[in-house]
Amino acid sequence: MTDKIVIYQVFTRLFGANSKKCVNNGLKEQNGCGKMADFTAAALAEVKKLGATHIWYTGIIEHATKTDYTEYGIRKDHPAVVKGNAGSPYAIKDYYDIDPDLATKVPNRMKEFDNLVSRTHKSGLKMIIDFVPNHVARQYHSDAKPKGVEDLGEGDNPNWAFSLNNNFYYIPNTQFATNFHLHDEKMGDYIEAPAKVTGNDCFSNWASQNDWYETVKLNYGVDYQGSRQLVFSPSTPSTWVKMRDILLFWASKGIDGFRCDMAEMVPCDFWGWAIPLVKAKYPNIIFIAEVYNPHEYRNYIYRGHFDYLYDKVGLYDTLRNVMAGASASSITGEWQSVDDIKDHMLNFLENHDEQRIASEFFAGDALKGKPALVVSTFMNSNPMMVYFGQELGEKGMDEEGFSGRDGRTTIFDYWTVDSIRRWRNGGKFNGSLLTNEEKKLQTFYTTILNLANSETSLREGMFYDVMYVNYDNERMDTNKLYAFLRKKDKDMTLVVANFSDTDLPASIKLPAHAYEWFEIPTHTKPKQCVDLLTGKKEKHALIPDGTIDTEVPAYNAKVLKWKL
Repeated sequence: MTDKIVIYQVFTRLFGANSKKCVNNGLKEQNGCGKMADFTAAALAEVKKLGATHIWYTGIIEHATKTDYTEYGIRKDHPAVVKGNAGSPYAIKDYYDIDPDLATKVPNRMKEFDNLVSRTHKSGLKMIIDFVPNHVARQYHSDAKPKGVEDLGEGDNPNWAFSLNNNFYYIPNTQFATNFHLHDEKMGDYIEAPAKVTGNDCFSNWASQNDWYETVKLNYGVDYQGSRQLVFSPSTPSTWVKMRDILLFWASKGIDGFRCDMAEMVPCDFWGWAIPLVKAKYPNIIFIAEVYNPHEYRNYIYRGHFDYLYDKVGLYDTLRNVMAGASASSITGEWQSVDDIKDHMLNFLENHDEQRIASEFFAGDALKGKPALVVSTFMNSNPMMVYFGQELGEKGMDEEGFSGRDGRTTIFDYWTVDSIRRWRNGGKFNGSLLTNEEKKLQTFYTTILNLANSETSLREGMFYDVMYVNYDNERMDTNKLYAFLRKKDKDMTLVVANFSDTDLPASIKLPAHAYEWFEIPTHTKPKQCVDLLTGKKEKHALIPDGTIDTEVPAYNAKVLKWKL
């Protein structure tokens, strides 16, 4: 048996932050900061109890920050090229080090990371960290690189806009500039000459506040300023070798996977070269790609050797639209578009980039996400991911500082996620500070995510969408209801999700073709089934082209299981 992967993504810096009242744009000393040590055995047991098989610690590797760690031998970053006081975890400053914010004792930060790996595995969870391949902090410098390792940019010739041996792209004879003043009272003006190309493919010496101005793009051998072709001759690009070695360094730490940031901004050829080399030594490690172009999906799976890709543009966007009032029947077209690669798609409803379901910018109510969670989790055997606080209805409506009030949880500021703080309750996890609504939602998430692995049909069963025979069915509202079957051996489950704010009767037709394909025996006498969400029993005849007549609660689902 292979478990269905259920990933719990957690923003590491925020998980253990305990301030009851944070200051807008506050410093670390004012708002506090969570540590790796906050992921105690008890905390990890709670994540495991939720139904997770993997935990993705976001923001582990050292990134640029306005906090001064020079007393520990870490270079200070110029504040003008750091977003927020804490800094973006995707502006990597040292690929070979742990972010000092996360350490109880800064000099021991790598040892504390090793201990986190051990605790995670001891809890029964597997561990994923970020790999940020496309860009680094503007002042990248590794203090912790192994002996003999050449730093990124160390051997560059900045007089060349492009060279196979350069790790960065340059704009010769220019100085980096922005539409705001790159100045700090203590450190003066930020000077970068010649200018490096900004991380979001901004091939000029000028960047706006909407650009990724805190980062510079890495050069994987694509001559963007010239032929726009990938250059291999006379040797493998320098960046390829250095990034392969960084992957191997972290894989040697015993982690179980990499979530690769903006993977499609890096040539697929690199992944096709690097991933097999890593897997040759660590065969069980997984690679997840943040890819948004559906036309490139198969390329990054088959040529790039990625295990899983974000299903953002397809299923996520569709479910978001359905929650906003679009027809539930639109879900069918989305799974069909990736049916041949369905096992490689990673489903989710929230992550650090997206707005919270409960925010005013999305659904405005966490309950509206319940039917979407059922569909996203139970549709197939591919991985599912939830973002910490999602299971508590976190709204993400704080105005933290650099992050405005946008329905997202900040990745740039020192802050506390209040729902997580109250759930943790100083490490007690006794629920005493949670509201009844939060407890109910958490219980629902726990039920769904655990069923994904405890039920054979939902973990590994075949999938059959029954919508096509119900569009003309006057007794089923296909705009608000979405239904499908899963079957494995003698276990068969009918999933019906209700995206409406009212309870809906549903008379769901099950086509004769499904009976043939699944080899479902006919039962003219009603056969007992159980709703896996409530434990209540129902009886329904199983007749080809017959119907299952039931009622589905508002913003909820029925998950009816038969033993055939």
